[in-house]
Amino acid sequence: MAIPEPYRRNFQTLLTAAADGNLALLECTDALSGVPRYVITAVGRMDGDYVMTPFGHLHDGDPYAAYRPPSDEGSLTQ
Repeated sequence: MAIPEPYRRNFQTLLTAAADGNLALLECTDALSGVPRYVITAVGRMDGDYVMTPFGHLHDGDPYAAYRPPSDEGSLTQ
């Protein structure tokens, strides 16, 4: 499965922010659950103010148990 273009653009923005030293890890509050989240954020400037663009939060617990890698199983091509 191909990664959709908006996700590719966001990832490129994240890479650029990292290369420029413009990433931050912020402690935020989850808007739905109210629990603390540690959010990977790009930091920019606009009109003299800082602009924070959240990209995602760090996973609680064991990320190896939460995600499965892509596989050929179920693929249309063999």
